[in-house]
Amino acid sequence: MFRFLKSIGQEMKEIDWPNFRQLRHDSATVVSTSLFFVAFLALVDWLIQLFLKLFI
Repeated sequence: MFRFLKSIGQEMKEIDWPNFRQLRHDSATVVSTSLFFVAFLALVDWLIQLFLKLFI
């Protein structure tokens, strides 16, 4: 059990953790991409509803 925990500690030291600037950039990318898809899907939904109201 102790060897396992020691190996986890060694692996955690080898990880290249992102700095604050990289983290901020990646987070902004995720948020902006999510907002783009929300707007896109809302537009598609609105267009489908409009199309269905014309024919129903």
